[in-house]
Amino acid sequence: MRTRTYLIGLICLILLPISSAFSQIERAPARSEGEGPFKRLIIRGATLINGNGAPPTGPVDIVIEQNIIKGIFNVGYPGMPIRERDRPKANPGDQELDAEGMYVLPGLIDMHGHIGGTGQGTPSEYVFKLWLAHGITTIRDPSAGNGLKWVLEHKEKSAKNQITAPRIFAYTGFGQGSKEPISSPEMAREWVRNNAKNGADGIKFFGAAPDIMQAALEENKKLGLRSAMHHAQMDVVRWNVLNSARAGLTSMEHWYGLPEALFTDRRVQNYSLDYNYRNEQDRFGEAGQLWKQAAPPFSDHWNKVMDELIALDFTLDPTFNIYEASRDLMRAYTAEWHQQYTLPSLWDFYRPSRRSHGSYWFSWGTEQEVAWKENYKLWMTFVNEYKNRGGRVTAGSDSGFIYQLYGFGFIRELELLRESGFHPLEVIMSATLNSAEALGADDMLGTIEVGKYADFAIVEENPLQNLKVLYGTGTIQLDDNNEVIRVGGVKYTIKDGIIYDAKKLLEDVKKMVDEKKNGMTFKLTNK
Repeated sequence: MRTRTYLIGLICLILLPISSAFSQIERAPARSEGEGPFKRLIIRGATLINGNGAPPTGPVDIVIEQNIIKGIFNVGYPGMPIRERDRPKANPGDQELDAEGMYVLPGLIDMHGHIGGTGQGTPSEYVFKLWLAHGITTIRDPSAGNGLKWVLEHKEKSAKNQITAPRIFAYTGFGQGSKEPISSPEMAREWVRNNAKNGADGIKFFGAAPDIMQAALEENKKLGLRSAMHHAQMDVVRWNVLNSARAGLTSMEHWYGLPEALFTDRRVQNYSLDYNYRNEQDRFGEAGQLWKQAAPPFSDHWNKVMDELIALDFTLDPTFNIYEASRDLMRAYTAEWHQQYTLPSLWDFYRPSRRSHGSYWFSWGTEQEVAWKENYKLWMTFVNEYKNRGGRVTAGSDSGFIYQLYGFGFIRELELLRESGFHPLEVIMSATLNSAEALGADDMLGTIEVGKYADFAIVEENPLQNLKVLYGTGTIQLDDNNEVIRVGGVKYTIKDGIIYDAKKLLEDVKKMVDEKKNGMTFKLTNK
């Protein structure tokens, strides 16, 4: 028992993806950005791309009172002038936002949004503004790496709009704050009850002995809270995704634990005999060979596992983007936004390191990338078919690691869902309604409907035609004069009826980076 107790405590500290477990980053300052909320706000003339899979429609006018949607009105037809008599009339003192020719989406939801850590050197203001600048109005913080008290403080301030930040759902890392490692089912149940009393929205698991996992998930489900899990290799042989879903887990993160549930001719991943989990290149390098060890797509066992997970109303949050450097390292570290928007401390954290989590580029090359490309094909096939059969797939980024920057990484996740086979409308649905459902918040979030919160992303170009227009840096095009121009980037992010200039938020981030750089440039090596 003593050995098991030690291992559980050790694993919790190893696996929390924050370089200093429960360390606190700089608090967000009081809000000085954004206009509103208003007694009455009318968004005029936009094309609506809702999060429910419906095709675009417009032009529409949207009426908001304070932070609640009060009316959505069809006010014309494409290519024809809008008749004023068809529009909701403005009253004295109303605020009007001209969005004619623009596209309005529900506020985007990042289901895997670590707020950062001292290892990355990321002030919360920096992280929050990058998210809002990309139309992300809600995040789920998995594992509350800055401590539950810190996260709940910022959750409350965001809810009151005292800070410039998305709304926050706080999922505590299992065992966080416990005076001693959790070593029995009784201790697990007690911790879960206390976690709920402390105000957490859910729990993020990494792994534990089966009886402890069973007890914790049962108790959490009884209390009506949600849960997520990264099925880490240290416990996945005894407890994979099927075990978790049957016990009441509501969502899985990444893909760990899923191939293991699909094994038919083995129980243990085919590890090299000199493998060491604490060696990050071992961990991530051999993970790239895991999907090919699972049952092949559309085989009997593959179908059986998928159908059972769907029947259990289980959510997949794949976070494709966070592993993309594994299949194309050069693309990840040369992304155009790093130079202007990546803090020097975060760049240092990304660089090859035997200590920083996810900085596993000790000797990374063609063989590893080819394996990971095949890994992605098999992984994406499962996720796309899961969606096709009615399973819920959400969008999460896990940014702050592996060259993925907050906000930018989330938009890349949308592109990778598209690569998996999702229609662009299904991509938007994953990033809005599906995520709201997974949070248990679809009564107020996820679509643009009367009675829901006034959370929107407004962009001047059609994101269904090109998701790249959602990047803060936009995308390049040739204009009618054959000149290269840059278009896109979210124009307005509206959260709780407050209008934020998304490009101004990006400018604020750039200033933070410039101040920290003080003339220095990023280098991949020390030479």
